[in-house]
Amino acid sequence: MPHHHSTADQRHAGAARPATVLKLFLPSALGILIFFVPVTIAGNTTILLDHMVTGARTLLGELSGFYALALIIAGAAYPLIKGYWNRSLTERIFSVLKIAGVAAALMAMTGWGPGFLHEPDMLPFLFERLVIPVGLIVPIGAVFLALLISYGLLELIGVLLQPIMRPIWRTPGRSAIDAVASFVGSYSIGLLITNRVYQAGQYSAREAAIIATGFSTVSATFMIIVARTLDLMSVWNLYFWLTLAITFIVTAVTVRLPPLSRMDDGKPDGEPEALPGKRLSTAWRTGLGVAEQAPGLHRSVALNVREGLVMAISILPSIMSVGLLGLLLAKYTPLFEWLGWLFYPFVAIWGLEDGAALAQASAAGLAEMFLPALLMAEAEFVARFAAGVVSVSSVLFFSASIPCILSTSIPLSVTRIVVVWFMRVALSLLLAVPAGYLVLALSAG
Repeated sequence: MPHHHSTADQRHAGAARPATVLKLFLPSALGILIFFVPVTIAGNTTILLDHMVTGARTLLGELSGFYALALIIAGAAYPLIKGYWNRSLTERIFSVLKIAGVAAALMAMTGWGPGFLHEPDMLPFLFERLVIPVGLIVPIGAVFLALLISYGLLELIGVLLQPIMRPIWRTPGRSAIDAVASFVGSYSIGLLITNRVYQAGQYSAREAAIIATGFSTVSATFMIIVARTLDLMSVWNLYFWLTLAITFIVTAVTVRLPPLSRMDDGKPDGEPEALPGKRLSTAWRTGLGVAEQAPGLHRSVALNVREGLVMAISILPSIMSVGLLGLLLAKYTPLFEWLGWLFYPFVAIWGLEDGAALAQASAAGLAEMFLPALLMAEAEFVARFAAGVVSVSSVLFFSASIPCILSTSIPLSVTRIVVVWFMRVALSLLLAVPAGYLVLALSAG
């Protein structure tokens, strides 16, 4: 039948074909529905993705622990099978930590090992509240992520955001896509994109570093886990958008301070500028172009599920081992207490009761982004809310995102990363506490 359409197609080359417009809007709208619209099912109000994870866990029942254990074993074996475990010192350290993660998971499941590890706030907590949900949410989230990121919505937004990105964050418009991809997908997807664009010479070293330390934050799917741990799902949309805003405000400040402001900003190749007055049409064309080229839904879902599984297996073993180390350090050593006092002034200014605890929990986020949420799970609302924001907006942590950055070709040293982390946490706390009071007032009223 295709012969009848050829002349019509040539006539409509200027206008968009209805099929392509649908391909741009339908998946994107469905993605927005699944990630952002709270729905009440069986008396529980939360977003659809969260309902699906709860459903999957209920279906698996006792098997969910074995499923998580299988992912952790796969994650520890993956670097050995792929042969990149000895590529660098970082990879070697993490390969050892991942194997330690398998041991920790086995202990969590069998109850074997020293008693202090089996206290409710140690292994059981890590395994039940974190590892199992992450193991389910990353692959399930990846399925629906395809809807949000593969059909042109991001590119359309990218062109529209050019006039905002440059002046505020000193990065090209297309970095908006990176930012959203890591926020909606995961920092590892965001960093993959950033590294590819940087190697192609389309980002300068400074731009790549800004994106890696400022935008490659944990994903919306991880934020659901943080929100559930802190009992914030009732204010999910407020939590999500305020955290997004605070993360990007903090980034706008850090790009103007050393070490980021002093990095090399030369690059061989920029991005196409939209002509004045033509921004909307350029954005529309770009979005449609991507939708037209986009693979069929089944193909992009399959691809995303593979990426999601690889990501789940690479995070879970290190959550188990680095998370446990972090919890032990937080409980039995004064390390984070000392670090926390550096952040105390930024909280004390707001007169928060749990201020000192919040400052120390925020410092623990350097080891693993979930630690602030785990340590503040029982606190009062404003402190819980602030901990939830900081665990996301600080962006950088040793159990996953820092080794990810170090494995790219972006010229960031550990020292530079830690300096940026410190500034991010301090600024985040300064903004997150008043945001918590605001949400409390809104949800009470």
